[in-house]
Amino acid sequence: MAGTPSWREAEAAYTDEVIGDDTLGELFAASAERNAESDAQLYKGGVYDRSLTDEILSAAPPGEYASITYGRMHELVKHLAAGFRELGVEPDTRVGLFSNTRMEWALSDFALLSAGGVVTTVYTESSPKQVQYLLSDPGAEAVVVENAELLERVLSVEDDLSLSFLVVMDECDVDRDDVYSLADVYERGEAAFEEDAYRSWLDERDPDDLASLIYTSGTTGQPKGVQLTHRNFRANVNQTRKRLAPRADKHPDLPAVTSETTSIAFLPLAHVFERLAGHFFMYGSGAAVGYVEHPDTLADDIQKIRPNTGASVPRVYERIFGNMREQASESPVKQRIFEWAMDVAREYARTEDPGPVLNAKRGLADRLVYSTVKERLGGEIEFMVSGGGSLSKSLCETFLGMGLTIVEGYGLTETAPVISVNPPEDIRPGTLGMPVADVDVRIDESVVDASEFEDVTGPLGELLVDGPNVTTGYWEEPGATQRAFTEIGGARWFRTGDIVEQTPDDFLVYHDRLKELLVLSTGKNVAPQPIEDMFSTSDRVEQIMVVGDDQKFVAALVVPNFEELERWADAEGVDLPEDDYAKCEDDRVRAWIQSAIDETNEELEKIERIKQFELVPAEWTAENDLLTPSMKKKRRNIRGEFEAKLRSIYGDEYNAGD
Repeated sequence: MAGTPSWREAEAAYTDEVIGDDTLGELFAASAERNAESDAQLYKGGVYDRSLTDEILSAAPPGEYASITYGRMHELVKHLAAGFRELGVEPDTRVGLFSNTRMEWALSDFALLSAGGVVTTVYTESSPKQVQYLLSDPGAEAVVVENAELLERVLSVEDDLSLSFLVVMDECDVDRDDVYSLADVYERGEAAFEEDAYRSWLDERDPDDLASLIYTSGTTGQPKGVQLTHRNFRANVNQTRKRLAPRADKHPDLPAVTSETTSIAFLPLAHVFERLAGHFFMYGSGAAVGYVEHPDTLADDIQKIRPNTGASVPRVYERIFGNMREQASESPVKQRIFEWAMDVAREYARTEDPGPVLNAKRGLADRLVYSTVKERLGGEIEFMVSGGGSLSKSLCETFLGMGLTIVEGYGLTETAPVISVNPPEDIRPGTLGMPVADVDVRIDESVVDASEFEDVTGPLGELLVDGPNVTTGYWEEPGATQRAFTEIGGARWFRTGDIVEQTPDDFLVYHDRLKELLVLSTGKNVAPQPIEDMFSTSDRVEQIMVVGDDQKFVAALVVPNFEELERWADAEGVDLPEDDYAKCEDDRVRAWIQSAIDETNEELEKIERIKQFELVPAEWTAENDLLTPSMKKKRRNIRGEFEAKLRSIYGDEYNAGD
């Protein structure tokens, strides 16, 4: 590897009051005491029928945001912790959290962890059958749900569970002795609270105690419960802090997370990415966290929260870009200016020394386009983090060139989750950044033939990881745990299942999931993810999945961008059917999509080119079980849902397989 850059040496040696080896309850308590007068949570009024009444939590004006300080948040957490203890939570009691991302999720999480509990998370998209599994498999003894709807989902399968009590965040009219409102928990705790007892609960927890069970997305089968200890999460807070702290060696213009930072939260807290990046890390750093009402209200809420940072998945950045393009399509002149400005942004991001001409172009583009976009995102964004999937290199360059810094990172539930993230000192679009401090990586080159991959500059194969943030294993699945690790050189390495390249200067480049690598019947390997990423800025393709495993050629399932299709049809005077299903069978629509496919094929090697495609009318979402809650494609489900379409491509001998 190349010589170690000076910033990396400074990162490895860095320490401050945030970095430590205590438990998550102690992490929060220490931060709350340091930042007692600072804003901790921003919450929107008129959204929920909160059971935490005005006497406990002042109501925000409808549609507007109010805040509470760290001092007040600490009081809420303490009293809720005491209330949970009164209801029977003891060290290692497993409690489910079943709610959308909101301030009460954070309060309940810290309260349960402080009380000694183990939090097991449930996605709100989960069916009753999935809820039953996600609560029964870990042996949850209680569950905190968001509202009456989710309570009913739990009650519909309660005969298969062993719950001692249930707690509802919102007001809920249920006449049962074992169902409590969150306000009930708070009031019980307030009456019983003793500071010495609270401190003893924190003291009796050890960093190696289990903190949480987070179940894998289930893209390849039944979800497995990943065991994450306090040490796993705490180490990852330290690792992320070292990279993103306001270190003395950093240029003051570089983005950093401080106690003055405001972060925006909208990804599922049930997922490890938001739980660490937008929750443990932010609260440990003393930042304020603003909660979006719903992902659909992000555009409005971000202007009210005016965040400096936040975490998101690539799909959201693709939608932000799509909305920008849609607004520019109001007139041919606006559209031409927009496309020119995007070209300037990408050129600027790719150029080490822009020079006066390109700087002048960028200044004009900023006045005409970029400044408006940045203001629509609240006007205060310093940087955003992308994780939970592969971010298109071109899209990242576009945002960087506009002055909207996106640092792409990489991790897994099993690594709590951050393995690597682009350093603010050296952001490289198309890479996952460098491994964070105290994480060791190595490449198992035996699993793939690197000669079949383009532009590889370093070792390529399955990424193996070792570090204090790596899970101890899967809940009550010793076989799966054994298969997930390998012993090399006296160390226990976690097999990520991802094909990753390590460049000579230690940056990681993602290629694909090992299990998702397409092996054509010719024996050639094709990675679908990079091909799919190339369509992220297409105005004609909303979603795409590349297929071809065990087939002679690569093909694709495509969800058209129906809004853009309508605009094209109106402009060209094309009379399309009203029904989306009929549109997907229309030869003119197929030709319109074919042009986007042809444009991308020109940039691909012959073996990678999409030879045939089929159009599908329904967007893939978590609700229809074609995406995970973190917006990854459930490829097996998509293949099963559209098997007839795949048969029309490959013939009746096509086998959907697993």
